[in-house]
Formats: sequence, structure tokens, C-alpha cells
Amino acid sequence: MGQQKVLLTLFAVLKEPHMALGIMYHPKLYLGGSIQEEKLDRIKKRLEKRPVFSGVFLVSISRNAYDQLEIYEAKQLCQSYYQKYPPYVVGIAGNREEALQLVEQIVTECLRERGDCALKEYLRC
Repeated sequence: MGQQKVLLTLFAVLKEPHMALGIMYHPKLYLGGSIQEEKLDRIKKRLEKRPVFSGVFLVSISRNAYDQLEIYEAKQLCQSYYQKYPPYVVGIAGNREEALQLVEQIVTECLRERGDCALKEYLRC
């Protein structure tokens, strides 16, 4: 009886992380230094199916009117909110520091090209 309960629990754990999110990606996806471009498709698939195991940080456009960008661990995509409202990802980084560097890069580009910090508008063009 105990072994059957363990197997059922294991099955539930393995089944739960599978999800299909409708993550959208910026055409010019910003990548942190530790993210290899040749592995990008594999990372994206992992984000869609099993975000808890992806091990990356995401930079996405904020959904609220007060913020411009958000940085969070991909594990957070397991929350039900992201199933209803999938993120628009503009950058993928290996850690929080890399994600901050990506935001700095985006801000610098926006300032150089537009002369302002309207990041949402800049990234949606």
C-alpha cells in the first residue's frame, strides 16, 4: 500500500509541471552572457512545458501601467496568473545580475535611439 501511494504521488508531481503557456517573444530577444543562442530553442521549449526546471530569469514587458519591465525567475510561470496572462518576453538571462544588465542595455539603446525612456513603446515598435 505504501509503495502504491508513493507511485501515485510521483505521478502527480511529474504530471503537474507540464503546461502549455502562450509565451510571446520579442523578435530581437535580448540574451544574457550565459545564454547560448544555439540552445535558445531548447530553453524556449522548457519554458513552455516545464518552467520550474528552466533555470533562467526573464525580462518581460510589464502588464501594469506604472512599471515598464519586470524581472522574475522562470519558475514563477507555474503560477496560474501566467496561464491566463502569458508574458511578452524581451530578454532571457542566466541569473538576476545578467537580467539587470539586459535592462541596462535596453534602457541605453532606447535613450540613444529615442531620447527618452519609454521602454514599452520602444520594444513594441
